[in-house]
Amino acid sequence: RRKVDSEGRRFQDRWKVEYFFTEIENHCVCLICQETVAVYKEFNVKRHYQSRHSTYDKLTGHDRSEKLKQLEAVLIECVMKMVENICPEKKQEFANICLARNTVARRIEEISSNIKRQLTSKGVDFDFFSIACDESTDLSDTAQLLIFMRGVDDEMNVTEELLDLQSLTDQTRGKDLFVSVSSAIDDMKLPWNKVTGIITDGAPAMVGERSGLSTLICNKVIEEGGKAIKLHCIIHQQVLCAKHLKYDHVMKPVLKTINFIRSKALCHRQFKQFLLDIQAEYEDVLYHNDVRWLSRGSALQRFYSLRKEIGEFLETKGQPMRELSDPIWLADLGFLVDITKHLNVLNTSLQGKDAAVNQLYSHLKAFGTKLQLFIRQLSQTQPNTIHFSALQEIMNSFPQDNISAQTSRYAADIASLAGEFKRRFQDFAAIEKEISLFSSPFSVDPEDAPDQLQLELIELHCDSELHSRHQQLSLVNFYRQLDKSRFQEIRTLAKKMLSLFGSTYMCEKTFSAMNFNKNRVRTRLSDSHLRDILCIKT
Repeated sequence: RRKVDSEGRRFQDRWKVEYFFTEIENHCVCLICQETVAVYKEFNVKRHYQSRHSTYDKLTGHDRSEKLKQLEAVLIECVMKMVENICPEKKQEFANICLARNTVARRIEEISSNIKRQLTSKGVDFDFFSIACDESTDLSDTAQLLIFMRGVDDEMNVTEELLDLQSLTDQTRGKDLFVSVSSAIDDMKLPWNKVTGIITDGAPAMVGERSGLSTLICNKVIEEGGKAIKLHCIIHQQVLCAKHLKYDHVMKPVLKTINFIRSKALCHRQFKQFLLDIQAEYEDVLYHNDVRWLSRGSALQRFYSLRKEIGEFLETKGQPMRELSDPIWLADLGFLVDITKHLNVLNTSLQGKDAAVNQLYSHLKAFGTKLQLFIRQLSQTQPNTIHFSALQEIMNSFPQDNISAQTSRYAADIASLAGEFKRRFQDFAAIEKEISLFSSPFSVDPEDAPDQLQLELIELHCDSELHSRHQQLSLVNFYRQLDKSRFQEIRTLAKKMLSLFGSTYMCEKTFSAMNFNKNRVRTRLSDSHLRDILCIKT
């Protein structure tokens, strides 16, 4: 029963949930059939329940709990009906009443459970799926393993969702991670032989040749009659390639200067006021953090733009930065700013949800071609620095110092960077033929295609209507409209390619959400509640 005092301000919860009844305006109303029992006595209520709703006695366990939760929700509607009759002018205030923390937690649990049920029902229709895994430690020192799933059904519909968050309280070896991933896949009743691939970061527990998570999962898929490929996250690989350009003789003085300005409150205030007084382009310098992928380029670009102002300010502090008067060092700074900017553009293009592996790989191939262009242009007798604006500015500022002689060194550094890209992306290069066949089926010679695809590929090439449709439609819609009986093998390849992850971007994004929700003032947030929150968040 829910009783309300004369002014409709205070609630007391004393309703008998076992009988699914509530009392409104001195009448006992059944929440199931909405009928009124004249006298609210146990005998009358029990007789109504046994004669009308005895089937509810058969509900046990989880089913009974779910039904109780549904009927509890009806109480809210009953209360609002009562408020309309007792104090209609207070209706909005009642509607705005803050829910109790247990109610909020319960509703989050219900939403998360509903999402999981929807995902389970979708998973039955998946023809292929892949997983992306990443592990990080939260503020309570619990290792949290994120498992994302990307599945494709027969109609080429792609589903990319959080499969599970597994909390590891002990070791995080490859076999420990494998047990957690296996538990998540088995709980969703997903068949192992439909796994097409796994993508992770470069941690040893993830990519170990013998006992890494990727190896154990691929072995499990083979045992179940399938075949899966191991991929190393494109974004992580790109970040590691960016670190290949050391240039410590540039980065150390830059970071030392930034820390000198920002680490002391007085110095920082004076610097900001100095920039304000001289009406500089920017108001401050930026910190660099290795964990934040784009911060290196942002910090370098801001330092370069304020280099003259920084030099003047350091002179007033008696801490002159001699590198700012060295043309060769400034040229190295300009080159590092430019090449890091190009790397950041690539990094940004690789981020985003629902990106297919062929799209990400095309960005990588384009960047590799750009690097070859940079090498040729900087190696010329009269170097072309059109794509290196900061370096070009320094060369124009110091024409007498013959900085152009340094461009051959920059070309060699870019060549080394290109070699690092080629080495690190060998796993994607191994499936380049499949990616090309998926993204550009009309440009692949049937004789170069796998045997089971050759005849269907010839049929595809000879169909002018399909060729026109391929140019007009998106790639997914093109394969969605292919005849299932005529192009069965080509559709199978398309579904496998669509199911592959190209990066662990969603894992990185979700870890940011995890740190926001489980912060230093909410470290007691339970693992199950954290899982529910992230399930809804993603």
